[in-house]
Amino acid sequence: MNMPIPEVKTHRASVDRTRFAALWRPALVQAFVKLDPRQLRRAPVMLVVELTAVLTTVLCFAPDSGVSTGVAVQIALWLWFTVLFANFAEALAEGRGKARADSLKAGSQGLTAERRTADGSFERVAATELRKDDVVRVVAGEMIPGDGEVLEGIAAVNEAAITGESAPVIRESGGDRSAVTGNTRLVSDWLLIRITSNPGESTLDRMIALVEGAKRQKTPNEIALDILLIGLTLIFLIVVVTLQPFAHFAGGSLPLIFLAALLVTLIPTTIGGLLSAIGIAGMDRLVRLNVIARSGRAVEAAGDVHTLLLDKTGTITFGNRRCSALHAAPGVTAKELGEGALLASLADDTAEGKSIVEYLRQLHDFIEPAADQLQPVAFSAETRLSGVDFQQRRYRKGAVDALLGFVGLQRLEMPVPLAKEVERIAQSGGTPLLVCVDRRLLGVIHLKDVVKPGIRERFAELRKLGIRTVMVTGDNPLTAAAIAAEAGVDDVLAEATPEKKLARIRQEQNDGRLVAMCGDGANDAPALAQADVGVAMNDGTQAAREAANMVDLDSDPTKLLDVVQVGKELLVTRGALTTFSIANDVAKYFAILPALFAAIYPQLSVLNLMQLASPQSAILSAIVFNALIIIVLIPLALRGVRVQAASAAHLLRRNLLIYGVGGILVPFVGIKLIDLLLNTLHLV
Repeated sequence: MNMPIPEVKTHRASVDRTRFAALWRPALVQAFVKLDPRQLRRAPVMLVVELTAVLTTVLCFAPDSGVSTGVAVQIALWLWFTVLFANFAEALAEGRGKARADSLKAGSQGLTAERRTADGSFERVAATELRKDDVVRVVAGEMIPGDGEVLEGIAAVNEAAITGESAPVIRESGGDRSAVTGNTRLVSDWLLIRITSNPGESTLDRMIALVEGAKRQKTPNEIALDILLIGLTLIFLIVVVTLQPFAHFAGGSLPLIFLAALLVTLIPTTIGGLLSAIGIAGMDRLVRLNVIARSGRAVEAAGDVHTLLLDKTGTITFGNRRCSALHAAPGVTAKELGEGALLASLADDTAEGKSIVEYLRQLHDFIEPAADQLQPVAFSAETRLSGVDFQQRRYRKGAVDALLGFVGLQRLEMPVPLAKEVERIAQSGGTPLLVCVDRRLLGVIHLKDVVKPGIRERFAELRKLGIRTVMVTGDNPLTAAAIAAEAGVDDVLAEATPEKKLARIRQEQNDGRLVAMCGDGANDAPALAQADVGVAMNDGTQAAREAANMVDLDSDPTKLLDVVQVGKELLVTRGALTTFSIANDVAKYFAILPALFAAIYPQLSVLNLMQLASPQSAILSAIVFNALIIIVLIPLALRGVRVQAASAAHLLRRNLLIYGVGGILVPFVGIKLIDLLLNTLHLV
């Protein structure tokens, strides 16, 4: 038995309980603060519930025939609890990000910087005084005071405060790795940085605003859903208002407090109370991925994406060619080739050279010479060779034609089996490197872009969700096709230029599809701006970050797949709980009205399928159920509905079956159980 597993689970459960305990207390306080009608204006349905709670509270002190004071007080209390529980859900969602926002704020307080003056000297100023285009100097051990571009220098930067990754990254002037983020620390050397944002506009500021929800605007889908909920509320308001004339026509009457409570049970309070929490929790999940969205619209668009454009290098592959195999020349043993390739690569500091050494160390147990015994021969553009001189022998590796020239052979003089292997490697999209010792050919090294493990399975999941993947690469069509087949993408755009990327995105959009892509270079900016969901790498160029509507602080291109998942979870969660809420209201309508009108219209008693004890019990049971169901659904709203790899039609059927049918059945069961409990306890 493996005993550590339950211990780890127990520890995690304890951590989760501790975190929840730290969140629920302030959320409970905020639930009361949010009773302010000015705050509830953003949730019209809950504003109606609060106004109804005020009315029923007043009616508790006014005589109302047919309703005892005890029942009236219970109805008023449960209506207030309904509003409080909805506020609690929203506050809990906001509180999940507040702790991180506080830590980010604490890290930026009291920050100073050396700003360059007009005469070229430097003065120490507060970071809050910096403005766009100011130039600052940062040395090892200091914090970078704001977002910027490196003008001079090269240094290692610890970005743990933003990304959570402790390993430092290299930032230098020029190229696509010149961007730096405020509130990160230099761990070596120095940098001269041009500030690219004003106070309140930096990545850190946007992140704090996002996790606090201070600037979270409603998305078009949320606005449309609000309109639907307001429409349903007005419809049920008209229905409830017309019930009293019907009762008078039959020679009876309905207590005003019953009508007020009935309105709350029929309007879509469930989704109305959880809608804000769902949106905040969705944005919070994105923040936990270290992705900053400029708008909620982009997050929702990610959930509806039909086509994903992914750069090959660094996204689908590791980004550097790696050694995948060695093939010996005729008459050469595998050990001879391995030893020659290892010696030729020991002094090679490139990613390719290191991958050859790593590959061979796993295959053979070579006795490696000390570094001071080797005479390194560095790669040069002129020779296209690298290697070492060791014990009067010359070990070299390099491009095919260059190494053949070194050993004094023409390509046609290369051994036929070796020539065929070189040709096969080239046709498969790989890079062949010949290896020799002195003038003797030892064999060929197969370098190739290695597809990341698990990426094929992820593409398969996206395909089940109806999302097409397109690999974008500057490689020639032959190489691109080989890697695309191995990775399992649906299509490939080879020899990609900025114009080609832009044209492909526009073509997809003209066909009615939403497109997402990621990029980091200035040449990606047009495509990022055109895409419906553009994710820029935080360590990329300023042009790319400004063009995109999302920025990945981890600079991980594969994050685009997770962003799509979060977007789908947000849409599916909102759709599922909306389905449940509307089905819930329909069920409550047919469950309560027969019991409510049985005394006035005895014929309706046959429709009282649940056999609720009395009109008072029916109304109170419905009000209690209405409040409790919001509590039950809070964890689902915060966690989100998990999206399974399936077609849209399958997801719709599953949604209707679970949340539609469930929304109809649950009220009948819940209200009946509460009715039995209330009568058993003699509360009605």
